[in-house]
Amino acid sequence: MPARLDQFDAQLAQARELAPAWLIAGNEPLLVIEASDRLRRRARELGYDEREVLDVESGFDWNDLARAGAALSLFARRRLIDLRLPTGKPGREGSEAIQAYLESPPPDTVLLITANDWSTKHEGAWSQAIDRTGVFVPVWPLKPHELPAFLSRRAAAAGLELTSDAISQLVVRTEGNLLAAAQEIDKLVLLVDGQRIDGERLEALVADHARYDVFALADALLAGDGPRTLRIAAGLKAEGDAVPALISWIASTVSQVARVAAAVDAGTAADAALRGEGVWSSKLTLFRSALGRGDAAFWQARVAQLAEVEKAGKGRADGDPWVLFERFLAACTVARRSRGR
Repeated sequence: MPARLDQFDAQLAQARELAPAWLIAGNEPLLVIEASDRLRRRARELGYDEREVLDVESGFDWNDLARAGAALSLFARRRLIDLRLPTGKPGREGSEAIQAYLESPPPDTVLLITANDWSTKHEGAWSQAIDRTGVFVPVWPLKPHELPAFLSRRAAAAGLELTSDAISQLVVRTEGNLLAAAQEIDKLVLLVDGQRIDGERLEALVADHARYDVFALADALLAGDGPRTLRIAAGLKAEGDAVPALISWIASTVSQVARVAAAVDAGTAADAALRGEGVWSSKLTLFRSALGRGDAAFWQARVAQLAEVEKAGKGRADGDPWVLFERFLAACTVARRSRGR
């Protein structure tokens, strides 16, 4: 039976031997990364001193899993096989390879599989085999009402005392993005020395120590503020950010606008469409501004344009990624409603 994150932590704390297989999978990168790190740390404490990493990418040879399981360690009595499956979909060959491995797990070896995408559609014979033989930890995104408590616990663990107003400020600033929330808390630790932080103080700290970030870029894009959008992009470029690292959040934002616009074009009231997409109340004005600049065809064209930028950023298409990205950003801030151009 799948284990909740709190159950997982309790299991690790009490374990003197680790189960032979673990699957940690979910759409919340921070929680998946940190849960995986806690398992690796506990494994080291229990003497699993050798680790072999297998990255499942295009062309991955699933025989590598069997070979890793059969290999004898020259340096450690116990070892960890760290198999990274970003899509959460091993395919038929991978599913069979995992099941074959689990039929007779090698002694003194732990198999950790992590996935950054997960839903009930990902489940299959291979994940069921892990659940029977080891531990399956599905990591579900936090609900909006759970975020304040999460931030409060994380801040307290970092030695910060935040008032409820300060927590609310962080909720608004990070909009449910836990990686961004963790970064904000880490920055606050550096900026204050045991001081109690209220909402006003937090706002001042953020203003005084602001840097260009992808969240500000997305907000400027939604607002249609072309000069500010390109200025933030220039700042990100100057700070050494790479285009592929910025695309995920921008793609999520633009795709959300495209879906809302499609619903509006189909006859749904804008407010109802925005609620249906789960747009945060603090972002409603920005999204309405974006809808005012383009219909569904316009925003779908921007989604397609960004896909071409991503190809260039990953070296799969010609063109300077930053030049293409800046053209995309400029196109998003210009009001055009005809035929998606």
